[in-house]
Amino acid sequence: MKTALIQVRVDDQVKADADDLFSELGVDTATAVRMFLVQALRVEGLPFDVVRQPRYNAVTEAAMKEADAIADGRAEAPSYGNFADYRAVMGV
Repeated sequence: MKTALIQVRVDDQVKADADDLFSELGVDTATAVRMFLVQALRVEGLPFDVVRQPRYNAVTEAAMKEADAIADGRAEAPSYGNFADYRAVMGV
């Protein structure tokens, strides 16, 4: 059987991480790529779901930004004197 060469450029870290992962699975990266191609042919499409990352509403995005700022030390985490104060701020 004749073989063909496929060349793909990827970030160095992606390649290194993929090499490590595939090694742990007992295959090299070239074999993993061949497995991907064969499986794509078998299912007649990509062998995994391709979905867009979900978009979050404004409240959730603001909370995520606040959490990032707290984690990075750019903001201080809120504190409450007691549970009743916390519930009042949360509106419950």
